[in-house]
Amino acid sequence: MKLKKYLLFLAIAALAAIIAACGSDPKANSDEQSKGNDEESNDNGNSEKIEGSVVIDGSGTVYPLMARIAEEYMINEQENVSVEVSRAGTSAGFKKFLVKDGTDFNDASRQIKDEEATEAKDLGIEVKELKVALDGLTFVINKDNDWAKEMTPEQLISIFKADSGIEKWSDIDPDWPDEKIKPMGPNENHGTYEFFYENILEKQDLVDSVNLQQDYSTLVNLVAEDKNGIAFFGFGYYVNNKDKLEAVHVDFGSGAVEPSLDTISEDGDYAQFTRPVFTYLNVKHATEKAQVLDYAIYLMGNINKFAGETGFAPIPDAEVEESIEYLNGLRN
Repeated sequence: MKLKKYLLFLAIAALAAIIAACGSDPKANSDEQSKGNDEESNDNGNSEKIEGSVVIDGSGTVYPLMARIAEEYMINEQENVSVEVSRAGTSAGFKKFLVKDGTDFNDASRQIKDEEATEAKDLGIEVKELKVALDGLTFVINKDNDWAKEMTPEQLISIFKADSGIEKWSDIDPDWPDEKIKPMGPNENHGTYEFFYENILEKQDLVDSVNLQQDYSTLVNLVAEDKNGIAFFGFGYYVNNKDKLEAVHVDFGSGAVEPSLDTISEDGDYAQFTRPVFTYLNVKHATEKAQVLDYAIYLMGNINKFAGETGFAPIPDAEVEESIEYLNGLRN
């Protein structure tokens, strides 16, 4: 009888131990563990994982800078975000940006026009201008051209202006070859064309013989193959093709100035041919799509790091910080 009571006691004790062990809430334990893992992740500085796509189009001039940063972002920041960068040209890009469900960003080598801003307003698209770098309009010549390495702004303009009477190199300087000049440049889709036409030519007609192209690589090859060729485009395309082309040093009145990262500045030696370049952000897309805002913040936080690498002069740190502060303000 005593043995039966002892065995019953052991059974009850074992059952009590099992109940006690099961008494804690498994979900609570799981949540606590998850919380601990999250805290550890935050302590390690790991950012939130984001998915989706970012669509960018616009300026061919700004393209190398944006493409470089996009590559860095996808490899080292958000591997599940696809950043698609195209280069239809500034004006053509705005046509893709200022539509319903348009692109997220439009790169531009000029500021948005009044009519484009009005169109955005009519469509209910809030646009934020982000200044990303400084570019120097660069005139390039063939490697075998040993006479036009230094020119004044007036001489350069006369080559492209319709009523200047300049057709041959000898029309500029009688000591230069008596051969026809082959002027070239980007076409009307590009902000570089518009900057040149509006700011440098002051909206005077271009010479009929000018050869305008959509692709900058085509311009590079045309000048590289023609001793009498001369073209204009952004400094970055010259830097990446220095083995094929020469840059004209421009005498603004105090001696010839070579376009370079040291001289390209809004108040420096090359100021007359310096311009800011931009990207324009669809603000609604940034507030509705986490990947768009995340990329915008990353872009501005790293813009000066990659500017020089792609042929652009950096913008002041204060301007960078102002843009980042605005973008951070869009976070929910």
